Amino acid sequence: MDESASKDVSAKRAADETLGGFRLTALIVTIIIGGGVFTLAGDQAAGGASGYAIMTAWGISGVGVLCLVLSFYALSRIKPELKGGIYSYANAGFGDFVGFNSAWGYWISVLLCTVSFLALLFGALTYFFPIFGGGNNLYSAIGASVLIWFYVFLASRGIKEVTGINVVITISKIVPIFVAIFAIIFFQKFDPTLFVSNLTNGAVTDMPFWNQVSSTMMITIWVFVGIEGAVAVSGRAKREKDVGRATVTAFVCVFIIYLMVSMLSMGVLPLSELATLDNPALAGVMEAAVGPWGALLVNCGVVLSLIGAVLGSTMVSSESPFEAAQQGVFIKAFAKTNKRGAPIVTLVVTNIIIELFLVAMIFSEQTYQFFYSISSGMILLPYLLSAAYFAKLTFTEREAFEGRVGGSLLLWRVLAIVGVVYSLFIAYASGPIGLTIMSLLYAPGILMYIKGKRERKEPYLQSTRDKIVVAVILAATVTSISLLAIGWVSL
Repeated sequence: MDESASKDVSAKRAADETLGGFRLTALIVTIIIGGGVFTLAGDQAAGGASGYAIMTAWGISGVGVLCLVLSFYALSRIKPELKGGIYSYANAGFGDFVGFNSAWGYWISVLLCTVSFLALLFGALTYFFPIFGGGNNLYSAIGASVLIWFYVFLASRGIKEVTGINVVITISKIVPIFVAIFAIIFFQKFDPTLFVSNLTNGAVTDMPFWNQVSSTMMITIWVFVGIEGAVAVSGRAKREKDVGRATVTAFVCVFIIYLMVSMLSMGVLPLSELATLDNPALAGVMEAAVGPWGALLVNCGVVLSLIGAVLGSTMVSSESPFEAAQQGVFIKAFAKTNKRGAPIVTLVVTNIIIELFLVAMIFSEQTYQFFYSISSGMILLPYLLSAAYFAKLTFTEREAFEGRVGGSLLLWRVLAIVGVVYSLFIAYASGPIGLTIMSLLYAPGILMYIKGKRERKEPYLQSTRDKIVVAVILAATVTSISLLAIGWVSL
């Protein structure tokens, strides 16, 4: 999630023991923090945003993501019977077809998350082995292919995790972050004058302020992708009263860490230089602050963390459609397992699709940033529908809140509505190109939905709502293809 795949796996693995308030908070923090924090400073600068625009984007995301976190927390309390992941909320609130699209979007999001992990992993390996280029050349694709199919082999053998992998991931991503923060502060590498200059001078001149904010929004949601997995561990709290407190405390801690990395980086290098750093950008910041050992530490941390994270994303990207097929959401073939109980069909199909994206990455020279922006965009629909379902409950099932969550019903309504508005705003911030690509990725899902319903001899697309959804998706797809064709002809 930052990336939903590895974070969901971490949440599932963590559900084997009861946790006190402090340990629950610490666990949620490690689940939320992902590889995106290492590229944060460079990605924000590359979008052309000034320091003021970046701070504004963080303010909006801080409020919006907190509302989503609390919405997921409340849903887990008042609707514990909904076990099918965040797409089950869409199904319960808005019907079978809308629920399917939520499941489809979540799956594609995890797929693209894996691709972005691989691009960042081999981008970090470039520091040690220049042959990998920027993480998106032929050698990177070959290395990524070997890694993911090795993980498919492990998963097909019924291996759910490697002993100690969670510990390695946690140490690898947490230690470099805190070393970077403390090194910049205590070695007095933060230049207040440079920071003040960066507040008004972005990497792109004469860019409208609102466009600067919008360019940063997809980055801020990317580093928080996986927040729904963090709530999953709440069921293991020793005391029920610790859950809400730990969830909010963990979010605040993560938010502060992200904000510090973002702000401190602007006191080390001009935004124009941050924008040109290779991934992971935090390595470049550390090298400028303390020398080569800083870059070495960060790159080692990224490599170790992502090797484990790709294993996690491989598991989740195959388990998501497998679980959806078991619940009758996806086609029956996706529910098949081998003799070891591994979801072999979804493992193979998922990784074939990942392989296609890796090939596309070579020829289009797309990078880590491209794939994570689309991954973030695809998960917006599940987030939006979950928040909308929660908002619906605050008006239609008032009694469900009694004795299950604290606070007034009015407060929960406000949180739900803000979560919906924030999700819509992020979709807007993805821009025409992002919406175009997302519509193209959602369209094939209609065929799978119809095939799955025919296999089960169930009616489909009978309601006016479902027909409207299909019409919107197809219209967006036709429009997207037409615009792409016009752009290609004009070239």
